[in-house]
Amino acid sequence: MNYLGHALLGMNDAELITGNLIADHVKGRLALEQYPEGIRKGILLHRKIDSYTDTHPASQRAKLWFRQDYRLYAGPIVDCLYDHFLANDPKYFASEKALLAFTEDVYEKAAANEKYFPPAFAQYFQHMRQYNWLYNYRSMGGMKKSLEGLGRRAKLMPPTDMAYTTFIGHYYQLAQCYYEFMDDVYNFVKIELTEI
Repeated sequence: MNYLGHALLGMNDAELITGNLIADHVKGRLALEQYPEGIRKGILLHRKIDSYTDTHPASQRAKLWFRQDYRLYAGPIVDCLYDHFLANDPKYFASEKALLAFTEDVYEKAAANEKYFPPAFAQYFQHMRQYNWLYNYRSMGGMKKSLEGLGRRAKLMPPTDMAYTTFIGHYYQLAQCYYEFMDDVYNFVKIELTEI
């Protein structure tokens, strides 16, 4: 899952959402202690979601289409693509309007905890909100930009043109992987939240 998935799996809780969004920028256990309990839970939840996603059979299958060209970056690419399918999933967002309302709510909830943003995420967040990355996962053009952004952040990653071409060429198979995965991860998170 990428930002949209992690935001959704924050289960509408401002601190869980914030922790889920900033987690990639928080390194080590000691760093966790500077956060309030709810944000700390969100960071730990993010890590569990990432581990679950990486090992899920549908994700393993989806990564195969990208492994030859992108090797270790196949996982982050699939994470981005899952957000596209989520943004278009009527089970979670009944309409474009519902997705837009959700994204605006996520930005408000995260901004309320802005003082806890790591510096790198604080910079991302400004662009994420201004250009509404979470909403723009919905469109093909938004996905092209999302993959390009991933390529800029991952300095050793090959250009993302081939990833986008592969996404288009295997769109329905990748969608099937997403649908096999999504309910499983949602149920996994509901269980994890009772144990964190």
